[in-house]
Parts: sequence; C-alpha cells; structure tokens
Amino acid sequence: MEISVKSASGAEQDAVIGVVVAAFLTDPIARWMYPQPHQYFAIASRITGAFAGNAFANGSAYYVDGYAGAALWLPPGVHPDEDALLALLKGSIAENRQGNAFALLEEMGKYHPEEPHWYLPQIGVDPTRQGRGYGSALMRHALLKCDRDKKLAYLESSNPRNLSLYIRHGFELMGTIQVADSPPMFPMLRKPLVTDEGVV
Repeated sequence: MEISVKSASGAEQDAVIGVVVAAFLTDPIARWMYPQPHQYFAIASRITGAFAGNAFANGSAYYVDGYAGAALWLPPGVHPDEDALLALLKGSIAENRQGNAFALLEEMGKYHPEEPHWYLPQIGVDPTRQGRGYGSALMRHALLKCDRDKKLAYLESSNPRNLSLYIRHGFELMGTIQVADSPPMFPMLRKPLVTDEGVV
C-alpha cells in the first residue's frame, strides 16, 4: 500500500498537532515533565505549537493518511518560538522540576549543528495506527529534500524505542543528554546522501 504524504495547511494545524499530542502521550521526556495525564493534556498542544509550529508557515508540516501521523520540520534558519516555549514551560512544569527541565533544554542546544540544517522537533504516529510504515514514509519524504539540497538533518529522540527508525534512515547518534533524574535524550545527526554522481 502506497502511503501518501501531504503538506499541512494552516487550517489543518489543529488536526496535525492533535496527532502529535496523541503520539507523545507515553513519551518518557514529556511524562517526566508532566507526570499526570491531565497536566500533559492541558498544555501539550500549546507546547507543540511553540516548539514546532513554525513548520506550518514554512510548508514543512507533513501528515499521512487522514492524520494517522505527522512530522513537523523546521527549515534551515527557522527556529522554535523560544520565548513562547519557555513561558509555557515555566508556567506549567512543577517548580521542583523546572531547574532540571531548563537545564535539559540548555544541553539540547549544545548539540545543534552550527551549519544550516533541517531540524525535526517532533514526529509521531497515532498510537492506534502504529506499525504500518507511517513513520518511515514521513521520514523518507522530508529526507529526500535534505539530500537534494545537500543539507544536514538533526533531531533529538526522546524515546529510545525510536532510535532504530532514525538509524535506519541514516541518522547517527551523537551522544546522550540527561540531567539529574530526567530520562535520556538522544541527539542525532544525518548527513545528506550523495555520491560522485549526485544525490542517491
């Protein structure tokens, strides 16, 4: 079965963010920050909007088959809305966890490549529709552009179960980020696939 990947319009933003929120319900980092389900659901869509929402304005928010999955990519030079993100986190994470949460974000920043790159803040598949190749289809779609433009791709995996997917698509593990009692996070970098004849 061929999986169709589409770019999301602004009108589809709620639907796309909704599937990302659903996909991250059991994410170790998300639930470390928000241990109670009601805490997570109260803030998750706004955090996704601040963290990855700039993908919509840049035509790099992708979804598959009726919003079964989505990937929010930020092009070179485009960044998360850091001011909005920090304000949301400060107002929603328990005070006794804020110091470690902000230290984790600071460590994440140290791994970002200095040269122009595509950044994948979030990718996820509806938990009821996982295991059908949606994640791979989303990755292939965006990475073709990275290869064509000869640009690096970078992400942080907040769930070790997803490492095999990223490695399969050419990402290499750069290290491990962990602060105090936080779960580990894994920064990963992918170089564009090129040969002497050009892009693979």
